[in-house]
Amino acid sequence: MQDQKLPCVLISGFEGLYSVNEDHVGYLKKHFNLVTVQEFLDNKTHFSQKIQALYLWGGKLRIDQELLQSLPALKIIVNPGAGLDHLDLNMIASFGVKLANTPHAVSNSTADMGMALLLASARRLLEGHEIATSPDIKHFSINWMGQEVTGSTLGIIGMGNIGYKIAQRAKAFEMKILYHNRNRRKVEEEQAVGAHYCEKLDELLQQSDFVMLVVNLTPQTHKLIGKRELELMKPTASLINIGRGQLVDQDALVEALQTGIIKAAALDVTHPEPLPRSHPLLKLKNVILTPHIGGVTHRSRRLIMENMVESLLAALSGLPIPNEVHLK
Repeated sequence: MQDQKLPCVLISGFEGLYSVNEDHVGYLKKHFNLVTVQEFLDNKTHFSQKIQALYLWGGKLRIDQELLQSLPALKIIVNPGAGLDHLDLNMIASFGVKLANTPHAVSNSTADMGMALLLASARRLLEGHEIATSPDIKHFSINWMGQEVTGSTLGIIGMGNIGYKIAQRAKAFEMKILYHNRNRRKVEEEQAVGAHYCEKLDELLQQSDFVMLVVNLTPQTHKLIGKRELELMKPTASLINIGRGQLVDQDALVEALQTGIIKAAALDVTHPEPLPRSHPLLKLKNVILTPHIGGVTHRSRRLIMENMVESLLAALSGLPIPNEVHLK
């Protein structure tokens, strides 16, 4: 039973792979009338004038012109995480709708994931697990080795909030830290983590033992790492991607991994997601793949939801919106 005094918010649904987290539903219902996409489609006349906000969860609620035209009372769209590449920002702005995301809620969990992938790749954890659990193994080779992390060089591409947190973690491993970013960090911030700025991406690629992608996907960063960039890397280097799959030319990456141009890759993101089951990346021993779980922990998901609710309540009350994305 809906409380008619509460504002209506459109959600994907309560069931299925892309539904609202069931642990969050009670909290959300304290503040909003939740209307599923199916309920809206079944009764557009009733809901079109009532829905004031879109609560994106899972990225599968398609925001197109038809939907926005059917929601004349819409004031705000809230999006989990930091990435906005799945949204047409100019179109949203043209309808006068505000947008907010949660760029800081996933920073720690994503930075943790970046280091987890780096360590797992360096020490060949998946291969080691297979050896340790294989029914045919009777002895372990003393010459089966991984790569030392301590004292090695990490190149971070994208030194925003998450990139800086990765640098903080890498410092504890006594790594030499290089970074490439649109804007250089303050000197005191560099000194705090021992990071060295590379104005040219090529310089970072040539020197790093591990290259980690932490940039947003934009037209400028699409296929940022291609055949030329991979060939600049050391043959002993590993590529870690916790940004977006389209930052990397995957065909070039497959070739580089198959031919020894680079040693390994650890990818939390691919394009598409999931990859087709016949994709060659799934068959390579020197690749670790995870299902885009960098920001997925119980704590971070709860914080994301609370941030989104905070922005919704502010927008619907005419107050300044936390983490508002200022659309052009």
